[in-house]
Amino acid sequence: MNVKRLLSARIEAALKDCGVEAPALVKTASRPEYGHYQADGVMAAAKTVQANPRQLAAEVINRLNADDMAQAVEVAGPGFLNIRLRDQFLAGKLNLEAPLIGKADRPQTVVVDYSCPNLAKEMHVGHLRSTIIGDAVARILEALGHQVIRQNHVGDWGTQFGMLLAHFDDGGADSDTLSDLEAYYRAAKVRFDTEPDFQAASRAMVVALQAGEAGARARWRRFIQISLDHCQTLYERLDASLGPHDVMAESAYNDALPGVIEALDRQGLLTESDGARCVFLPEFRRKDGSITPLIAQKSDGAFLYATTDLAAIRHRAEALGADRALYFTDSRQAFHFKQVFAVARQAGFAGAALSLEHMPFGAMLGKDGRPFKTREGGVIKLTALLDEAEARAARLVREKNPQLDADEQAQVARAVGIGAVKYADLSKNRTSDYLFDWEQMLAFEGNTAPYLLYAYARIQSLFRRGDIDPETLGGKARPGADAERDLAFVLARLQEVVEQVAEDGYPHSLCAYLYDLATKFTRFYEQCPILTAEGAERANRLRFAQQTARTLHAGLGLLGINTVPRM
Repeated sequence: MNVKRLLSARIEAALKDCGVEAPALVKTASRPEYGHYQADGVMAAAKTVQANPRQLAAEVINRLNADDMAQAVEVAGPGFLNIRLRDQFLAGKLNLEAPLIGKADRPQTVVVDYSCPNLAKEMHVGHLRSTIIGDAVARILEALGHQVIRQNHVGDWGTQFGMLLAHFDDGGADSDTLSDLEAYYRAAKVRFDTEPDFQAASRAMVVALQAGEAGARARWRRFIQISLDHCQTLYERLDASLGPHDVMAESAYNDALPGVIEALDRQGLLTESDGARCVFLPEFRRKDGSITPLIAQKSDGAFLYATTDLAAIRHRAEALGADRALYFTDSRQAFHFKQVFAVARQAGFAGAALSLEHMPFGAMLGKDGRPFKTREGGVIKLTALLDEAEARAARLVREKNPQLDADEQAQVARAVGIGAVKYADLSKNRTSDYLFDWEQMLAFEGNTAPYLLYAYARIQSLFRRGDIDPETLGGKARPGADAERDLAFVLARLQEVVEQVAEDGYPHSLCAYLYDLATKFTRFYEQCPILTAEGAERANRLRFAQQTARTLHAGLGLLGINTVPRM
């Protein structure tokens, strides 16, 4: 149950009884002395009816049906409501036998477009954010009962493949390794930039590829499979929930592209400009009065990324029946998607019921504040980054717990290393750039994966020392001491946090929640002895520990991070 949503509904009903329809604007209290939640909506509501905010707040309290939830509701400041929840109500949210996450009242079909590397080259750090942020949001949506359709819109089409195929036709060596393909691509790019004849041949090859020329298609398919095998190896290493069945490449829309052009033409949206077929929408007018067009088809007949994206939207609306379509790409593509979404609406490819949402993210930077690169200035391959993460984590694990055998050390090192890289990214606001810092992300203090993984392992150690099977702990944890109340409130908030991430696509909210949970558990552990307690008190505190472990395990799992029983 989403406690904040329930409380908001109760307050809004009380406002309505007072003759005002307004949002409650409930948020968690900024300080413990204010209670658990604070409602700010009464002040805004008072302005709409020209009432005294404190008087309206007092009337709302009189009409509020929340005795089963709230121990106290008080007017504060100019008209805020401070709410403190009942211990009994909190206990009802801490049932070890109940699911941690409830299902959505109205499940939706949600297409999540993420990862989407360009093929014929190795994945690098620039692909990391899209992959892990998109994957976390997809997992969270599924946990809430939504039907999630993953779409890995890989770049397997366009000029880069025209260059590669033209280079091979000119006598480029044959190979089945991705590293060789990447070297051939670099050589082809040099030729494309310096040889006009090769540039023309490359563009002609793109048109032949799009037209289905058999020889070009056969060579192209082999290149693609080599690349996809590489991507899948990395997805499995990252524990990303993407598989071959989720690939819906640019090429998959090739046959639909002429239909996109015909539909735009029927709608009267196409204008010819310098031989290209373009869409000019007034909302993209520049300061000088000219309009930035969306180019749908080039003068040589080739289609562009925008055309493919329009075909994808049409497919997602009509064939997949999507209610939402989420796009996780870097923020530099913001204008592209704004334009594509607007044209899709205008052309009728996406009706009003389909929510098109670009979920942009910032860049990963080195400590110098510049794009994260190798010492030589090259792009860091994702394989190399993960290798280093595991190697650094392995050294830490050996220092922290040399008693672990080699197999368990390797398992823990993988969980800590990969988890640290993912969590360092996910814990930052996705729209911000962030600094990649090995020391910070592998620290056992602060808002890091090692700290959370250790908190989980610490609870498992407690059960081992007490010779307790946590699966035998049933019933509800009931708060009594202040540290138990603080922990109970955090535990009760999981649903609202998960629902918020599903709505806005900001996984750092879940990371902040898990860090708060681990911090509150540490305080509880220090102030409320568990194994030395007796009888009902011991059993109750064990339930708190188990509910915390369940929540940490589930929350980290939603982020795509594996827990380990010991560290």
